Amino acid sequence: MESNNKMSDNKQAALALGTKPVGQLLWQYALPAIVAMTASSLYNIIDRAMIGQIVGPEAIAGLGITFPFMNLSAAFGAAVGVGSSASISVKLGQKDYKVAQNLLGNTVTLNLIIGFLFMAISLVFLDPILRFFGASDVTLPYAREFMIVILLGNMVTHMYFGLNAVLRAAGKPKLAMYSVLFTVAMNIVLVLTFVWWFRWGIRGAALATVTSQTLAMCWQLRLFSNKKELLHFKRGMFKLKADLVKNIVAIGVSPFLMNATSCVIVIFMNNQFVHYGGDMAVGAYSIANSVVMMFFMFVMGVCQGMQPIVGYNYGAEKYDRMLRCLFMAIGCATAILLVGWGLSMLFPRQIARIFTTDETLINLSARGIKLDMLVFFVVGSQAVITHFFQSIGKVKVSIFLSLSRQLFLLLPMAFVFPMFWDLDGVWYSMPASDFGSFAMTIPMLMWYMKKFKSVDVKSEEL
Repeated sequence: MESNNKMSDNKQAALALGTKPVGQLLWQYALPAIVAMTASSLYNIIDRAMIGQIVGPEAIAGLGITFPFMNLSAAFGAAVGVGSSASISVKLGQKDYKVAQNLLGNTVTLNLIIGFLFMAISLVFLDPILRFFGASDVTLPYAREFMIVILLGNMVTHMYFGLNAVLRAAGKPKLAMYSVLFTVAMNIVLVLTFVWWFRWGIRGAALATVTSQTLAMCWQLRLFSNKKELLHFKRGMFKLKADLVKNIVAIGVSPFLMNATSCVIVIFMNNQFVHYGGDMAVGAYSIANSVVMMFFMFVMGVCQGMQPIVGYNYGAEKYDRMLRCLFMAIGCATAILLVGWGLSMLFPRQIARIFTTDETLINLSARGIKLDMLVFFVVGSQAVITHFFQSIGKVKVSIFLSLSRQLFLLLPMAFVFPMFWDLDGVWYSMPASDFGSFAMTIPMLMWYMKKFKSVDVKSEEL
């Protein structure tokens, strides 16, 4: 009896996505995600600051070389995590609980397979890959030491992020937040222990990351083992089903391409910075990238909060609620990035000093932060709209918007601009591509809005 009541409560939590006021829902779902992402950003800042202050500026540059690896790993994780969570949200909106359950099982299996294959292939070819990513004789040892530990824990990382995405889709945003907060808190404690106390260097930072994610994943597995939950593990659900995998991949291909393209871009940018400014320029790019991601994580929290609401109401054909949620999310994201833009324009040197005491690196980073974030306030709406199309399964549109900034604009600009402005040209390419992708995204949204509104009018007439 108690089990049935628990199941009924979980179904009610999912049904609330289509009935509660949209603003209240967005606050309910986005706030935990924002808190979690903010905590994650704080960890990344502390992690890089500890490495920069204790290990040295060369280690920061070496860490920057690993960004493409992290993006590529995230690409495969996102393909499964975002694809499955968006599919689950839509199925819950359609009240198809059996398929939603099987999607959870297929998410676990895909994460294990992909995580293992990525780890094995990357470890075999680690040094050549890092060289290709822009590592020099100075930065290669740091990058290698960090990535060996991260790759050994790759299956855990994929599983951890995938299950957290499913928690949000299943109407458990607070549990997803607790998972991230626990990971971040444990990360900070372990980084202080391994890097500052034991002096294990950059390897200690990687070990702290993998250990904290492993502990959080164990807790997630326990949650999904509870038979009282609407979505829980049971026999037979882990066998891959072609139609479900196809659905996950169809939606997940957009975030995969976005992250994979980020990998290509960071490789290219690292090589451009090495060519025009040397290892210290790569270190400055690493610092500027950390600052950008710190504020952008807030926006990702808004996007994650929006996703189950949009997906559910799209599945339930409640397009007016879906669009209301979208516009509220755009407003939140833009306001957040305006704050980030203001702080970066006013205090770039103070921000750079968090990561290093080296004056050369501080000067390069301060200028890089200002140039990189020149039009940062327009990025939020582009990110929210791209995630919106992911959430409703509009794969081709989402892919186009995902690739527009990085592949179609940033890559050619980062190649051409340095011919005119040297090192500054590499920095200029980033705000120019930000504004260009924003200008491409708005007309696309307006066109789709007309389609949704026309469907609503027809349904009212009937």
